[in-house]
Amino acid sequence: MPTQLLAVHGISKSFPGVQALKDVQFELNRGEVLALVGENGAGKSSLMKILSGIYTKDAGSISLEGAEVDIDSPKTAQTLGISIIHQEMNLMPHLTIAQNIYIGREPRGGVFLRERALNRKATELLQRLGIALDPREVVGNLTVAKQQMVEIAKALSFDAKVLIMDEPTSALTESETETLFRLIEGLKQRGTGVIYISHRMEELRRIADRVTVLRDGQYIGSLEKHELDITRVIDMMVGRHLEEGARPSSDRHRGDVVLRVQGLSTRHLLDDVSFELRRGEILGFAGLMGAGRTEVARAIIGADPIDSGTVEINGKQVRISQPSDAVRHGVGYLSEDRKLLGLLLEQDVNSNILLASLRDYTDALGFVHTPKGKQKSREYVKSLRIKTPSIAATTKNLSGGNQQKVVIAKWLARDCDILIFDEPTRGIDVGAKEEIYRLLNDLVAQGKSIIMISSELPEVLRLSHRIVVMANGRITGVLENEDASQAKIMDHATRMGVEKEYSSR
Repeated sequence: MPTQLLAVHGISKSFPGVQALKDVQFELNRGEVLALVGENGAGKSSLMKILSGIYTKDAGSISLEGAEVDIDSPKTAQTLGISIIHQEMNLMPHLTIAQNIYIGREPRGGVFLRERALNRKATELLQRLGIALDPREVVGNLTVAKQQMVEIAKALSFDAKVLIMDEPTSALTESETETLFRLIEGLKQRGTGVIYISHRMEELRRIADRVTVLRDGQYIGSLEKHELDITRVIDMMVGRHLEEGARPSSDRHRGDVVLRVQGLSTRHLLDDVSFELRRGEILGFAGLMGAGRTEVARAIIGADPIDSGTVEINGKQVRISQPSDAVRHGVGYLSEDRKLLGLLLEQDVNSNILLASLRDYTDALGFVHTPKGKQKSREYVKSLRIKTPSIAATTKNLSGGNQQKVVIAKWLARDCDILIFDEPTRGIDVGAKEEIYRLLNDLVAQGKSIIMISSELPEVLRLSHRIVVMANGRITGVLENEDASQAKIMDHATRMGVEKEYSSR
């Protein structure tokens, strides 16, 4: 008989102009993984922030091990045994892994930090969790995936009774995801309850014991593991049935070459990368973490220096030394890190959407508040279904997925002919993904050309006319969509250091 660990009843929370949660309920048992799913803006993150003491509830009750508790701060939550791994990482990049994990709890001798004891303690934790990292490494030097593993280790260091994981695998490789799942199984055996938030439907079958669905801030229902049907879960999430779109035919890419990259190399990773992008084409880039996909994009737009190679746009060789040069040549880039490189979080939605096209939407005094600009912003808020009280709302107050859609709107407003989307649907729910998929297809139908970098192979296959596969900084294969499969892509993606198999076809 399951033993109840956590019970939530009648939780409500509102913000100015937004009812984030309304009468939400759910229960979590010991040693159980409860998947919490819903579209962006459904209230998942707000609910978890209430449980972790970041927000205070307006109404309702929370009971832990049968006793009602008042969680008024993150410290209170940690004391009660509730830890959270946020979707957006909260690490201090200038500190080491060990210092980040045990910040505020470091072993000391008087006023002095005992560095060796700290590193030894962190090493023991990392080894116990099966995470192969050096605790002395500075976090700012780590990849996004490794930083996520540090977040996981930090949360587990509190010996939590309830562990909340908000999109924990969004930046992890397949092997790192397997490590995480093994960690979760170990936690279950020790009686820890896990609340697992994910937009990756395939993970639900693998990890969840039950699934609870939220929609528009309200509880919709729960399904036991034996009832779990992905189509049913999606229907509950979005309130409508989503048809899976057909894969595109590669004959769409036979238009003129709009971007030609030849012999692109960088000092640390890229080695003789060459490919072509054609008008009206989605060119997918696939590969394992660290393969060099993002590095190619950053080299093209001038964010990272190149040692050799050329870039041609519409048949003319161009020199792109910085991102502003890329924008001037009609190339827009949506970064995988929207908070750091894609948005001005303290600014309003209107300003962010118009950020890349200020000259077109500023008045004579330099204000980005002209009727024309506001109308353009409202159009994209509507077409992308960005959930915001208004275009005057501060961007940092939007959910992660809606922030991502604001970044996409920014480059659509700039009307670039070549768009590079790096993980465009990371952290975005199933319903919003479908809208973005339709949007990308509409753009190429209008003659735009898109490079799409994605870690989700079904997404790459769903959208790309051709697929470039990378490994170890090199292109190991270019596949026509009709010839591609997940198995073939992974075969090319694991060819570390083998001879290049590039074909321009």
